[in-house]
Amino acid sequence: MRLDDFDPNAIDVEDQRGGGGGRLPIGRGGQVGCGTLVVALILSYVLGVDPGQLIGGLQQVQPQEQAGPAAASGSDESSSCTVDAGSKISCDALSSLNKTWQPLFKAANIQFARPKLVFYSQAGSSGCGAAQSAMGPFYCPEDQGIYLDTDFFAQMDRELGATGQFARDYVIAHEYGHHIQKLLGMSDQVRSLQSQNPRQANQLSVRLELQADCYAGVWAAKNKDRLEPGDMESGLNAAHQIGDDTLMKNAGRRPSPEAFTHGTSAQRMEWLRKGLETGNEDACDTFADLRR
Repeated sequence: MRLDDFDPNAIDVEDQRGGGGGRLPIGRGGQVGCGTLVVALILSYVLGVDPGQLIGGLQQVQPQEQAGPAAASGSDESSSCTVDAGSKISCDALSSLNKTWQPLFKAANIQFARPKLVFYSQAGSSGCGAAQSAMGPFYCPEDQGIYLDTDFFAQMDRELGATGQFARDYVIAHEYGHHIQKLLGMSDQVRSLQSQNPRQANQLSVRLELQADCYAGVWAAKNKDRLEPGDMESGLNAAHQIGDDTLMKNAGRRPSPEAFTHGTSAQRMEWLRKGLETGNEDACDTFADLRR
């Protein structure tokens, strides 16, 4: 996907890696070995544990006060976004996502707030608790942050077989989809329903994840002039590789539908494709049948 270079003044970035701009937390998290990282990454997708719960189990929550003062915008975003290729890709996607979604919210007369992209290495801290690379990328609704260790992109290539430029853009766009759900109040409604109906928690989580997949496709469709040959295939392959059933099989487990929290490979591909083909956010209503 041929995206414009990011506009440092149009994105919000926090850097916890210690080498870029933004906030530099005082981390106390231990390092995760490569073997443990792979297993934990698969389990986080398969089990679909709520970010606040899973992160809290990996590392003790760190006080927000440990973070240093916020850096000035512009120059610090530029330095953080150019630490490595993965950072640049992520910031380019974030900039495009902001420019795509903000006008849609304005047209609908709904208040919009930009999410922040938080880079960390191995371990960091979020409003939902501690962050670990074993989590993979995640969205924290408490601080509206998209958390990413860019080493995950290499992990996608090596362990998940999700290769290609658009596969990486899809990762950011999917997490951004969760931010859209937060702004629309959808994620809060789902959390409330999950509390009221614990037995339906996994099924509700699947619907939320599939909607985020669809929103990722909508973003790409609204920027179809930027798509290159093979991009759609790259994204759909990534969606397939992170389906619950595929991850369970790759982990040596028999797929268990009652344990699905993100959707099957077929479902994830279906909803990403729907977003790509329609370019219409209204087509992403994965909860429609519940209101009938």
